[in-house]
Amino acid sequence: MLINHDTKCALDCVVDLINTTPESDGQEGLPDLAALHVFVERNQISDVNTLDEQDLLAVRRIRGRFAQTFAAPNTAAATALVNALVAEAGTTPRLTDHDGYDWHVHYFAPGASLANHLAADCGMALAFILVAGERERLRHCDAPDCRRAFVDLSRNRSRRYCDSRTCGNRLHVAAYRARRREAVAVPAQNGQRS
Repeated sequence: MLINHDTKCALDCVVDLINTTPESDGQEGLPDLAALHVFVERNQISDVNTLDEQDLLAVRRIRGRFAQTFAAPNTAAATALVNALVAEAGTTPRLTDHDGYDWHVHYFAPGASLANHLAADCGMALAFILVAGERERLRHCDAPDCRRAFVDLSRNRSRRYCDSRTCGNRLHVAAYRARRREAVAVPAQNGQRS
């Protein structure tokens, strides 16, 4: 599946946004305007005006709707959610080059609120995944104690963990240790007399 740079950035942004939910990390990842500003900077979101409490509330609402898209039971349900997000954002595709980036498409209207900006750009990125018939790439971590979202962009759709260095390694080490304990326990049991 070919994903261009802008779509990859938008997918990374929507995953980062979903992973700020209390359900993902056990605490609110966007508790205040300062956290929202950090989110905007971390994701290098352009054309953001002054943010206020209404923006924070609107972004949290959009975040919940994106989370529903990842949890949708089928492609039709995910598509309906994405269509609604994109339509409500007043999507206005336009070519732009800014901040040292070559020509690319912005889907949000000039002067759009942050929530509409996210709904348009991230919604279109998710639309590209759905159009390609790749909804199964929208996943949640398989680690039993982690519910973080991610987009599996691996060639063979085999990614299982939000981060292979943390959740993946932790589970692999736990499985290795369990096998080692079992291997040590079996010879001890075989050596016992009845």
